[in-house]
Amino acid sequence: MQTRRIGRTDLEVTEISFGAAALGGLYRACPRDQAMATLQAAWDSGIRYFDVAPWYGFGLGERRVGDFLRDQPENSYVLSTKVGRLMRPVPSDKVPNYGYIDPLPFDADYDYSYDGIMRSVEFSYARLGLNRIDILYVHDIGGYTHGKALNDRYLGQLLNSGLKALEELKSSGAIKAYGLGVNEVPVCLDVMHEADIDCILMAGRYTLLDRSAVAELLPLCEKKGTSLVVGGVFNSGILATGPVPGAHFDYLPATPDILAKVGAMEEIARKHDVPLAKPALQFPLRSPSVASVLIGTAKPESLVRNMQLVEPRLSDNIYAEFDGLTIVAPPLGDEAVRV
Repeated sequence: MQTRRIGRTDLEVTEISFGAAALGGLYRACPRDQAMATLQAAWDSGIRYFDVAPWYGFGLGERRVGDFLRDQPENSYVLSTKVGRLMRPVPSDKVPNYGYIDPLPFDADYDYSYDGIMRSVEFSYARLGLNRIDILYVHDIGGYTHGKALNDRYLGQLLNSGLKALEELKSSGAIKAYGLGVNEVPVCLDVMHEADIDCILMAGRYTLLDRSAVAELLPLCEKKGTSLVVGGVFNSGILATGPVPGAHFDYLPATPDILAKVGAMEEIARKHDVPLAKPALQFPLRSPSVASVLIGTAKPESLVRNMQLVEPRLSDNIYAEFDGLTIVAPPLGDEAVRV
């Protein structure tokens, strides 16, 4: 599989990468054997960049990814995990419900400070059972998760001391790159106006449907040499399933307007004799600022099916037909909308 460089670093990642949220039991249980089979399917498909986070199954995702990568040749893969949440043990009957099924018995405390980031890295090493992490993303900072009032506090932690921790880790060689792992554009702009970061894992905001990143973020990434890793290319599923009953967009049931736009997109794809999921998966890779497209699943067969969408590459001409059907996510209010 072809590779692309992360920012101005020497680190290269495969154009398609694997996201491990589902291996932590996101929305449905994922037995260990199934998780390992899915990771093997990703490896067999040529994927060599794997992304995980302490948040995924409250440590379960990191344990599983680490167990798989430990048996692979040294330096044959790139691994990213995240900082910003510290896992705290709780009684088994007090494990919170954040959408993970059968997670480990922990809850999470937010901490974007120097000490919090350094502690998070040490905990991740232990859960992974690995002696290196290539990329660190600051996870879910922004109003999308915290609401405006709390995020002002957390953003202050990051800018005042957390970024220093990340820069020290990179300067020492402990990591090769760092950036943000978020679902919204505004906090990326806030941080990039204050600091140079290598990469952004952006979920759902640079897709065939949602072009929120186009107006300001992509030009700033190009100017600063910051790479995008694009997740959520199917916008919570609707660009893979089409506008079927129960289709979701941005973690919620799709509105009639979104259903109508996706229905029109599906007609365009049908005219070109391709499933809508194919241009949806390939779309971000057209930008030179995009280093990788992140796909996530807990089923080997789904992984193989998604990889069949990667090649052959579609002509640029098809994408102009979708442009009149795109949206820009509205500004967020003062209340957090996602945990």
